[in-house]
Amino acid sequence: MSRYRGPRLRITRRLGDLPGLVRKSSAKQNPPGQHGATPKKPSQYSIRLQEKQKLRFHYGMNEHQLVNLVKKARRAQGSTGERLLQLLEMRLDTILFRSGFAPTLRASRQLVTHGHVQVNNARVDIPSFQCKPGDKFQVKKLQTVENAIQLGSVIGMAPPLHLQSDKTGLSGQVKQLISRSEVSCPVNEFLIIEYYSRKV
Repeated sequence: MSRYRGPRLRITRRLGDLPGLVRKSSAKQNPPGQHGATPKKPSQYSIRLQEKQKLRFHYGMNEHQLVNLVKKARRAQGSTGERLLQLLEMRLDTILFRSGFAPTLRASRQLVTHGHVQVNNARVDIPSFQCKPGDKFQVKKLQTVENAIQLGSVIGMAPPLHLQSDKTGLSGQVKQLISRSEVSCPVNEFLIIEYYSRKV
C-alpha cells in the first residue's frame, strides 16, 4: 500500500509536529509503543532515517516517489538537499496547502485529484505537477476551501514570500522559486541526502 492510512497522531508523537500530515496535536508526549517512555539512545542510522520519515509523512509520499525526487535533485545544479526541498515545495498540492486553501497536504491532494484546481486556465488533476514562477492557479468555491481559509485566518497563517494568494477570488500566483528559509517541513536535508547516499 503506497499511502499511509493509519493513525496520524501516532506519527506526530514519534517524529514531532508535521503540519502537512495533521493539524491536531496529541495529549500524550511520549513516543508510541511499549518502550516509548524510556527511549534508547538513537544510532546515527536511526537519526537519518527519522529525518527521512519526517519528509515522507509531511509531504505524503511513498518511498519510490522520494527516491525519484532525490535522483532528480542530484542531476540539478546547486545543493542537492535544497533542490530536493524546492522540488517538494513547488508541487501543486504543496502550493495550495501553503496558500491556505487546504488544511493539510492530504486535503490539498484531494482537491487536485477531484479536478477542482486550474493552473493557467487549464484543469490539472495531478498533485505532483511542478509549478514554475509566473504560474497562476484558481480553486473552485467549496465549503472545505472556505473552512481552510477561516482556519488559516484564526491561527494567523500567512503564505510564504514566493506565493501570492487572493482569498476572496480563490486564486494565487507563484512569484518565484522558494528559498530554504521558507520551507515548511522542519528537517535537516543534509541528513536525508546522507541516508540516500548508500541506497541511490
